[in-house]
Amino acid sequence: MRHIIYSMQFKGKAVPGHEPAVLKATTSATSCTLQSVVGPDGVEGTFHPAEGGMAFFESEVHITGQNAFTEKGSVTFGEEGHSINFTTQGQGTLGPSADPKYSAGAVTWKIESGDGQFEGATGFITSNFLISAEGEVTDYQLGLIFLK
Repeated sequence: MRHIIYSMQFKGKAVPGHEPAVLKATTSATSCTLQSVVGPDGVEGTFHPAEGGMAFFESEVHITGQNAFTEKGSVTFGEEGHSINFTTQGQGTLGPSADPKYSAGAVTWKIESGDGQFEGATGFITSNFLISAEGEVTDYQLGLIFLK
């Protein structure tokens, strides 16, 4: 069995959805490399643009409690229809952050299905994200995808 890993920084918006307590998130990411360097001052991490296409993220977020939510959505890689569909594993968490301009959260998604390269895919994606009061989202994703 083959597996693919990815790490990308998605940016975009979260806006009110079609029902109360629902948000619609739409973000995108450029191809990139992630550099993590451990030095005398600790660790530094940066994303660097890389040659290649874009990835697109869409989801529907259901607020289920004061700091909890569930989510379902998709990530599409490139323009050729290579996509994965996911749902929340358990619940995500969202609350105040150390930076008063943002709320911060984290969630784990289970890959339910895929198309193109990802037909029959399974695996998990973790997301750590920031969201501003205006709905600006920065989402750091790390995915581990298993292909048959």
